[in-house]
Amino acid sequence: MKKTIFVVDDNDTNLAAAREALKDYYRVMTLPSAIKMFAMLNKLTPDLILLDIEMPEMDGFEALSLLKKNEVDVPVVFLTSLLDVDAEVKGFQLGVIDFVTKPFSAPVLVNRIKTHLEIDELIRERTAQLINLQNAIIFGFADLVESRDEGTGGHIDRTSKYMRILFDALAERGIYADEIAGQNKELFISSARLHDVGKIVISDLILNKPGKLTDEEFAVMKTHAVAGEHAIDQIASRTDDVEFLLNARLFAGSHHERWDGRGYPRGLSGTESPLQGRLMSVVDVYDALVSERPYKKPFTPDEAVRMIMENAGSQFDPLIAGVFFEVRAQFEAVIR
Repeated sequence: MKKTIFVVDDNDTNLAAAREALKDYYRVMTLPSAIKMFAMLNKLTPDLILLDIEMPEMDGFEALSLLKKNEVDVPVVFLTSLLDVDAEVKGFQLGVIDFVTKPFSAPVLVNRIKTHLEIDELIRERTAQLINLQNAIIFGFADLVESRDEGTGGHIDRTSKYMRILFDALAERGIYADEIAGQNKELFISSARLHDVGKIVISDLILNKPGKLTDEEFAVMKTHAVAGEHAIDQIASRTDDVEFLLNARLFAGSHHERWDGRGYPRGLSGTESPLQGRLMSVVDVYDALVSERPYKKPFTPDEAVRMIMENAGSQFDPLIAGVFFEVRAQFEAVIR
């Protein structure tokens, strides 16, 4: 399938020349203004944009700034007849990948675009490989922590599935829309796998005790929330992957807070506790209730739902609990 190129220029002659040069190799969309380009971007995302600098209404620099602000991840090449050092510096600072001077040679234009698309594809492939490697390491680390807790087999996989269901349901209903809109869903859900990473510091004698914990033992168990934050901070100090680790830190440190402020480690109440913790609180408790533990038999899904709803507004965020109730059948499907 041919890759798509947007050519944006207010000059009909330039548009026709670019179309003629590229039509045998690419699907070419010619657009007479940046305004028309943004309208088309609502319908179609190209593989590369050829963007004229000097245009009325919105010039190339303004258009490129708006593309970056809107996080449109498409390589941009500037078309220009007047290229000076200042324009070149400004363009590269804004994120342009190259400049093509007008009038352009058809073979030169074709080869420039081919080169940049090949580089872009290679970068995307390498990025995907790095993300897959990161996920493999994270999943392996999370599974290693879980393997120490003999009573929680499969907990991480199940809670990840619950989290996806709940995240999608909130997004569909527009609940906490501002907080959700800024999230990369896959990073958000993936980072939730580290919510119990702090248990790595808890003694096996406490972690796998078959009976009820003493007050002293429970005090030690509660330290896993802050220990998880510290572990993630250590990772964060050695990487630039801020969004993923910020989410992971919030999941680890706040999933035992309560809506009424009686949770730990900080006694946060209401929306003082981050969304990550309020979501994980529901997900974590549901899985604990329906799962067998050394100290208890599993509750039925209906019993688990009833207990969570009875504690909506005290232990759990009432809005999140309400959405959970609406998608409870999807949670039960995960168990089955």
